[in-house]
Amino acid sequence: MSSISSSSRAGIRARARPRFPIRGTLRLLAMALTAGLLAACAQQAAVVTSPSRQAALEPARKTVARHRAPAARERETASTKGATYGVASFYSYDPHTASGEKFNSQELTAAHRTLPFGTRLRVTDVATGRSVTVRVNDRGPFVPRRVVDVSASAAETLGITGKGVAKVKVDVVEAK
Repeated sequence: MSSISSSSRAGIRARARPRFPIRGTLRLLAMALTAGLLAACAQQAAVVTSPSRQAALEPARKTVARHRAPAARERETASTKGATYGVASFYSYDPHTASGEKFNSQELTAAHRTLPFGTRLRVTDVATGRSVTVRVNDRGPFVPRRVVDVSASAAETLGITGKGVAKVKVDVVEAK
C-alpha cells in the first residue's frame, strides 16, 4: 500500500508543476516590455504641424485662470504694425488693470492680448466709420474672435454701447 500511495503522490506533484516556470516567464515578459519601452522612448515621432496647431503644441505656460496664450495668428498681428480686423467689445468696471494702474472708465484705454502696455491704437467701427485712439493698459479680451476691449468712454465715442460689440479695424498708431 505504501508503494501505491507514494506513486500517486508523485503523480499529483508532477501534475501540479507547470511545464514552464512562472517566474521565468514573468521575468522574460518584464524584460521584453522594458526593452520595448526603452526603444519607443529613443525614437522621435515626426510631427507635421500647421500654423493653426502651433499654439496647441507649444509648452504649457503658467497663466492666470482667465488668461490664455494668444494664438499664432494673434502673435503675428502683434509683431506687425498692419491693420487687424475683428470684433471689439467694451468693459465698464475692473478695479485693477494688468499694467498695475487703477482702472478709470472715463479714460480712452483698451485691453489687448499681446501688444505692449502704452501702445496707442486707432480703433475704427467698420459699419459707421467712427474712430477713437486708445492706449493699451490691460490684457484681454478673453472671448474667442475678439481683438480688443475698449473702455466705456471709448465705446461711447465709437457708438457701440447699445450693441455691446462691433466689427472694427485696429491700427497701431504708436508702438512702445
